[in-house]
Amino acid sequence: MTALPTPPRVAFAGTPEFAQVALAQLHAAGFDIPVVFTQPDRPAGRGMKLQASPVKQWAQAHGIAVAQPHSLRLDGKYPDEAARAKATLEAAAPDVLVVAAYGLILPQWVLDLPCWGCLNIHASLLPRWRGAAPIHRAIEAGDAETGITIMQMDAGLDTGDMLLIERLPIQDSDTTARLHDRLAALGGRLIVEALELAACGGLTRTPQPSDGICYAHKIDKAESALRWSDSALSLARRARAFDPFPGLSTTWQQAPLKIWAAHLDDHKNESCLRLNEKRQGTILFINSQGIGVQTGDGVLVLTEVQRSGGKRLPVADFLRGNAVQVGDVLGEVLGNARGD
Repeated sequence: MTALPTPPRVAFAGTPEFAQVALAQLHAAGFDIPVVFTQPDRPAGRGMKLQASPVKQWAQAHGIAVAQPHSLRLDGKYPDEAARAKATLEAAAPDVLVVAAYGLILPQWVLDLPCWGCLNIHASLLPRWRGAAPIHRAIEAGDAETGITIMQMDAGLDTGDMLLIERLPIQDSDTTARLHDRLAALGGRLIVEALELAACGGLTRTPQPSDGICYAHKIDKAESALRWSDSALSLARRARAFDPFPGLSTTWQQAPLKIWAAHLDDHKNESCLRLNEKRQGTILFINSQGIGVQTGDGVLVLTEVQRSGGKRLPVADFLRGNAVQVGDVLGEVLGNARGD
């Protein structure tokens, strides 16, 4: 990467809060940001009114021009919008395009336009967890660490050379929401560091290893459906991974019940061992700290739940208004070897 005698002009492409944090860091570091690309406004909320992305809101509040094409493909469904986007980017004459959770595929003309190309802020230790949901999948898989990789983008899916990488431990209490915030701050700091290094010719490219590749597929709402035949450990990880979306879904008394927080029960007392013979989904014990439920392997202790139309509640508050009893069965009973 050729060094520039002056700080680079940085175009930016991103959409959610993760990207907005990086944009704010670049601005605070004094980089010239002539234009920001973000997704078109989407319907959101109870009234389904059009809502601007966090990146658009921040850019407009700071007087930065915003472009919102539906596509950047000149031969795609929106060729006129793509052509206008191309003209906008050419007029901005950026030295580099920084990309963070933008949500649109960048065609080759975009990758080739800036003299430094396009740099991506990716929330994993590449090549592990390429794809759309690296934070969720790392927690779901029980990874001990994750991090940020600043990557030189190419035509593949998160396959480009690595420029900077920094590791971050995943704590046992981390949800996707909590880990997201720490990674967003780290990503903002690291992209500033990468551009400062690039400006003086100190940034080097390292090809990604050919082994250890995993794909972090986009989170589907259907994944929230809980199977009590799964292990308590895997369900506890999924509860953390799917907070704030989509949560874990089961039923109680034929009504929907969301599980937002849960942990593996590690109390191996005699009464609990006897209760562990119960079928999957059965409530084994209830106290102010949690509701213990039999799984396919171990006991899952629910600590934060939500009834349909209600609020997320700690179990102690939920129990005050709901007559939950030991022996109640949550959800569909799967894999019941006893047949009762």
